[in-house]
Amino acid sequence: MNRLSITFPQFDESEIDNVRACLQSKWVTQGPFTKRFEELFAARHQARHAVATTSCTAALHLATLALNLEPGDEVVVPAFTWVTSAHSAEYVGARAVFADVRPETFNLDPDAFAAAITPRTKAVVVVHLFGQAAEMDAILSTARKHSIAVIEDAACAVGTTYGGKPVGTHGELGCFSFHPRKVITTGEGGMVTTDDAALATRVASLRNHGATPAAHGVPAQPYTMGEFNLLGFNLRLSDIQAAVGVAQMAKLDALLAERAALARHYRELLDGLADVAVPVVAPDCGHTYQSFVLRVLEGARPRRNRIMEHLDRHGIQTRPGTHAVHRLGYYASKYGLRPEQFPHACAAEDTTITLPMFPGMTQSDQCRVADALRAGLAQRQSRAA
Repeated sequence: MNRLSITFPQFDESEIDNVRACLQSKWVTQGPFTKRFEELFAARHQARHAVATTSCTAALHLATLALNLEPGDEVVVPAFTWVTSAHSAEYVGARAVFADVRPETFNLDPDAFAAAITPRTKAVVVVHLFGQAAEMDAILSTARKHSIAVIEDAACAVGTTYGGKPVGTHGELGCFSFHPRKVITTGEGGMVTTDDAALATRVASLRNHGATPAAHGVPAQPYTMGEFNLLGFNLRLSDIQAAVGVAQMAKLDALLAERAALARHYRELLDGLADVAVPVVAPDCGHTYQSFVLRVLEGARPRRNRIMEHLDRHGIQTRPGTHAVHRLGYYASKYGLRPEQFPHACAAEDTTITLPMFPGMTQSDQCRVADALRAGLAQRQSRAA
């Protein structure tokens, strides 16, 4: 029996050809492939600027630096997300302040965001979790009212739209991931998007040790070197990785269409299964299904875990949706946070199951997952009887 993975990347000769061309060129960092990858990504996401980085974690870090966040500032973050959504604030000495999520979509609850704002709130990290866009109109309205910068954590949301417009430029900065679990991948890698030229320049400088070009109008000479007026980092994506990214961008629309079809089939297979809730898509919020995450409606973490163990015994890999970040040791101990402060985030961590969805997945594979899920859900009923 073959094991069904949660997902895996799709590579073919196009990636190999690009990597070969990059290696043969001898230009393997911050070269023509990086420039081309940034151009393709910016065009696809209708952003004026795109800056490639080593990871989405790096992208988020650079976003908080570019906004000049500092100690004493507060950044609102959804309580249910990957941990680096919050880490990005802590990296610059600011404080991550959590707000609960919508139980149906797992995205930031606009009312909870509004309630978390204080005079020290300088930014909000809006996560488009699992590929579904957050409710940007309501969030942006509140943010603009209080002069709060909006960072879109679009790690899971390459190609996702909100109100027909790609995510990543609704706020000041968008941050994307090319981790192997994402729809397209460069192995590791990230991207910052923005329509603000000054922010793009600052991000590009900060990712490259803080370097800026020589003074405008001064002709380049053999001895000319950049200026360093910022404390920067080495967070540059290599041209080898960008070469893979260029090939992956050519496949993006086909990969997204395949995931949409797989999501539709999962919905058909699980229709009428009263014990689980499939993903709910909010109005105007596109969903590209980087992950297909359902909720177990009856029972808490122990039952969910037994279901996942049953799937694992049948060769099906799953995982919880993601963290309730406020329950993790660093944040719980630093800020004295209690689980009951963000009940929807806790319930999401305790009851979610991510089902396999990968390139080339067949309807037979999906039927196997659905059958095993039904059997796992029935275990509790038979024990209770």
